Amino acid sequence: MTPITEVEGRRLALSNLEKVLYPATGFTKGEVLHYYATVADVLLPHLRDRPLSWLRYPDGPDGQVFFAKNVPPGTPEWVTTAEVPRSEGPARMVLVQDLASLVWAANLVTEFHTPQWVIQDPDVADRLVFDLDPGAPATVVECCEVAMWLRDRLAEDGIEAYPKTSGAKGLHLLAAVRGASSERVTEYAKRLAVEAERAVPRLVVHRMTRSLRPGKVFVDWSQNAARKTTATPYTLRARAEPSVSAPVGWEEVEGCGDVAALTFLASDVAARVRERGDLLAPLLEVGRAGGVP
Repeated sequence: MTPITEVEGRRLALSNLEKVLYPATGFTKGEVLHYYATVADVLLPHLRDRPLSWLRYPDGPDGQVFFAKNVPPGTPEWVTTAEVPRSEGPARMVLVQDLASLVWAANLVTEFHTPQWVIQDPDVADRLVFDLDPGAPATVVECCEVAMWLRDRLAEDGIEAYPKTSGAKGLHLLAAVRGASSERVTEYAKRLAVEAERAVPRLVVHRMTRSLRPGKVFVDWSQNAARKTTATPYTLRARAEPSVSAPVGWEEVEGCGDVAALTFLASDVAARVRERGDLLAPLLEVGRAGGVP
């Protein structure tokens, strides 16, 4: 029998709780749900009002993995949805606004991906993001060096950046911005990526061309486009182990000497949140957003 639980007054059927989703560690679906419930207080503010894109892996990362944006079949009527503009026409998407919706979405086994704008004003970006993706033999260690260059360059324009791991191989930089379209933010991010390549040519490439990337860090500026999404802070990733896109402090970036230093699993992140709170909380503070030149 599928267990029924009540979350904030909503009845939820939680299925296959003993199913192992991460064979490398034996991490089960029940543990996935427990992780999200544990970090809900810091995760939900980063999801709220942002249409959810789904990267689902219901049988674990070794099974079928598929990406979707529309409201899934069987979505409860109490889950918030909204019509979202798209180039091919408007679509209805899910907004994870509360704990019950988070647990329901987590029960579908998904990575949480969100855009750099909120549903109230989809024409205006409120986030800037750089996805730093290392090409072997480069690793997150090289990403850290590039991240510090970008941090300092953004600061010159009055924009404060905050790092998180991608939960895969690289690093993400996030910043709160105001008063600019996604197109304008994308142009600005590309300009800085080009500057970074010129300043640190041994490490940085701003083009996606695979042949250019071995041993360098691809500074992906394109995820600022309105149609693009990025892994949300604290989301689990569909990897061999239950890795998390985890916020980190700049002191950790500056001191990173090996990959293990910036690799975090679900059990690590829950403890970090208890000890340090949300390291990305400044992104949510009114008045901290920088203007895009």
